[in-house]
Amino acid sequence: MPNVCMVGTGYVGLVSGACLADFGNRVICVDIDSERIESIKNGEMPIYEPGLKELVGRNVEAGRLSFTTDLQDAIRKSGVIFSAVGTPMGEDGSADLSAIFQAAKDIALYMDEYKVFVQKSTVPVGTSEEVGNIIRKNLANNISFDSVSNPEFLREGSAIEDFMRPDRVVIGVNSERAREVMREIYRPLYLLETPIVFTSVRTAELIKYASNSFLAVKISFINEIADLCEKLGTDVKDVARAMGFDKRIGPKFLHAGIGYGGSCLPKDVSAILHTAKELGVSLKIINGASDVNDSRVDRLIDKMHSEISELSGKRIALLGLSFKPNTDDLRHAPSLKFIDRLLEEGVRVRVYDPIAMDNTRKIYGSRIEYFNDPYLAMEGAEVLVIMTEWNEFRVLEFEKVKKLLKGNLILDCRSIYDKEKMEAWGFRHYSFGG
Repeated sequence: MPNVCMVGTGYVGLVSGACLADFGNRVICVDIDSERIESIKNGEMPIYEPGLKELVGRNVEAGRLSFTTDLQDAIRKSGVIFSAVGTPMGEDGSADLSAIFQAAKDIALYMDEYKVFVQKSTVPVGTSEEVGNIIRKNLANNISFDSVSNPEFLREGSAIEDFMRPDRVVIGVNSERAREVMREIYRPLYLLETPIVFTSVRTAELIKYASNSFLAVKISFINEIADLCEKLGTDVKDVARAMGFDKRIGPKFLHAGIGYGGSCLPKDVSAILHTAKELGVSLKIINGASDVNDSRVDRLIDKMHSEISELSGKRIALLGLSFKPNTDDLRHAPSLKFIDRLLEEGVRVRVYDPIAMDNTRKIYGSRIEYFNDPYLAMEGAEVLVIMTEWNEFRVLEFEKVKKLLKGNLILDCRSIYDKEKMEAWGFRHYSFGG
């Protein structure tokens, strides 16, 4: 079994590297950030992901996983090189591939024999071909290599489970030799009878974008139905539940609320729309899903204005900042857009999140108030907003909440509370489509 080199120790690289090591592969993780590498070696994870620290520690101790800044040594010791560097959204909505291309140049300089180069990062269709050309141009010796596309499908907060027991693994290859190498890398999943989808490199790249775009469409669809439910006096939760029993539809991602965020869906939707526009293709459904998602915070602000005419000077408590539970990730989190709007209107914003507070401070500094307890955050507030469905918010002591709040309006953006019970407590309760 060839050694694996994982270039990049961000979210995808670190989780993927640790999981591949747990499969029995020998994995060397490389990053140009020496402080990050030293922190990981000391057992300090640069990201929050349940179970990751234990997984890394176990495989380091077993001798299957190591970390370094020495790219040359890692590549020469490895037969398979995964690229997992970042592809952030550019100003025009396209994927910024500068790090991808730079990594390809650096890797090519140290390739001294046949290697399999695997693109793990999410990249637009055709990127692997461009990367292959870059590698050829920068090779020190005339050696052969194969390019593979192996997109990740990791959900933050459950990434380890997603890697270890995936719904499927997508592998784009153009040679039988590369196919056999990838089969060996993922051999443990064959024992679990996990579907392994081998296809062309370009098709594999598109599968990732198509999958995430469909999930975005599903979320925005139920959010539009929620808007209709509010006008009709019906309950979107019952609608979604009944829809979910249909096996052709399924229950996942049918949860009305403040919309999607994070590092994947917004970026990937934007990237596929940008690609389609360049090709003269109109993706009306995906474009509509993006527009619906962009409007969710606006609808929440409108609801607040309908309940409280003047927001300036009011205290609003916001519970939950990360885009979803079990992560500290604030990328494209609805909470940020919401806070920005509140600050524009002169609101005194009070926040609490069990994990994402430090990341929030880096963005807002002293412009908002931070509390290490949800009850302290809501003390004296006219409005309580639940932005992220952390489990601890599901069991709040509402007798205590009622005494602490100055007002009685609860905006439940994730529909975690029962409206009738909230009204029985004397609260004005609002949730999307509830």
